[in-house]
Amino acid sequence: MATLLIVDDEPNLLYSLRAGLETEALTVATAKTAKQALALLPQLRPDAVVVDVRLPDLSGLELFERIKALDLRLPVVVITAFATSETAIEAMKRGAFEYLLKPVDLHQLRDVVGRAVALRRMQHVPAVFAEGPVEGGADQFVGRSPLMQEVYKAIGRVAPQDVTVLILGESGTGKELVARALYQHSKRADKPFVALNCAAIPDWLLESELLGHEKGAFTGADRQRVGKFEQANGGTVFLDEIGDMAPATQAKVLRVLQDQQFERVGGRDPIATDVRVIAATNRKLPELVAAETFSGDLLYRLNGVTIELPALCDHKDDVPLLADHFCGCRTARSTRT
Repeated sequence: MATLLIVDDEPNLLYSLRAGLETEALTVATAKTAKQALALLPQLRPDAVVVDVRLPDLSGLELFERIKALDLRLPVVVITAFATSETAIEAMKRGAFEYLLKPVDLHQLRDVVGRAVALRRMQHVPAVFAEGPVEGGADQFVGRSPLMQEVYKAIGRVAPQDVTVLILGESGTGKELVARALYQHSKRADKPFVALNCAAIPDWLLESELLGHEKGAFTGADRQRVGKFEQANGGTVFLDEIGDMAPATQAKVLRVLQDQQFERVGGRDPIATDVRVIAATNRKLPELVAAETFSGDLLYRLNGVTIELPALCDHKDDVPLLADHFCGCRTARSTRT
């Protein structure tokens, strides 16, 4: 079960948010002051935190900094009643997960919290190589075939190197698990990890998600937004299904890989960033390059190292292991229920 901590000095808001967000899968705890929140953090070990900008004892930015000093990777969502709040924007620049305006839209907050908790799991739950059952909720690589052994060795060789990695494989072969293992065994494991599914975000929004945008950059851009490349500075960005990325956005990502800098949408000032990019796709990128729907230069930059995951039909010896693993998972879930 995931845990969310909400910090706000408005009792009515705390009550309504707790009632609206708490589910069987999410426990919601509340605090009215920064001091109370800091005291709760070691006990709760939350998966995400929602922080109001204005608190009675500390500013939201001061609390954000103290939270990050305790756990740099903990997703923090900043909420504010002031659309022009420089504090919220500054928090985003320093790595806040998101910032939202009051009155908070419950459906939007539920979506943001869901993504924050999912990201926390990707950062925090180990991706392990183990022979037998795994304790503690870790996600396990399953397979002893020669092809899977080559995958494990490739992860071990590449993870400590600060190079881009392209993960290829059919849907369901474990590309996200490989990306997590690369991050968790890298020199950036204590830094932020950001994941985006390029196929799940509309083309016009994906560029803004990655690079951010300036106020007035397009219709609906009513405030400045800090993008994932800026938020993840020092850490890792995982671009899943990169074969579905629009050509215009590909050009922007190419510049990040080449120069480690970019401009926000609607901006002119270059912003420097230091991120490691891991990308994955189930599509055949050379064919897309030939069809001129994917940049050959971007493929070259992404392809620092390629890890190709075998289709199940190519390592049938692992089918009994996979069957035992998934049956065991179902049994464990039934027992807990």
